[in-house]
Amino acid sequence: MPIVGDVMSRNLLTAERSTKLVDAADAMTRRHVGAMLVLDGDRLIGVITERDVLRAVASGDTSGDVSDWMTSHPETVEPDETTQQAGVVMIHGGFRHLPVVDGGKPVGIVSIRDLMRVVLEDVSPRGV
Repeated sequence: MPIVGDVMSRNLLTAERSTKLVDAADAMTRRHVGAMLVLDGDRLIGVITERDVLRAVASGDTSGDVSDWMTSHPETVEPDETTQQAGVVMIHGGFRHLPVVDGGKPVGIVSIRDLMRVVLEDVSPRGV
């Protein structure tokens, strides 16, 4: 079974708690990612996702900081844990992005898409 460290993204997109929500949304759009880690120095304090941005837009309040909308104290996995364990955490938690920490420090992020690549062959859809 592959481990999380084999499939996670290491090129992290990060923000500080005071980063404006619109700036975080712009950064995620430019990088084509659905989540970014929120750090206090080198310590993980939250995750802000496209779903969080959508909730803010639906509320009519997009002027705040990422700390107003992020998930604080997110679940995490270690890079040496199995992809199966990461999937179980994601399914039971109801989220699609999972920070990866090593010794308490963020080293990556794994998405549900990363995990799907483990179980599906890389084939073209509908034989195209």
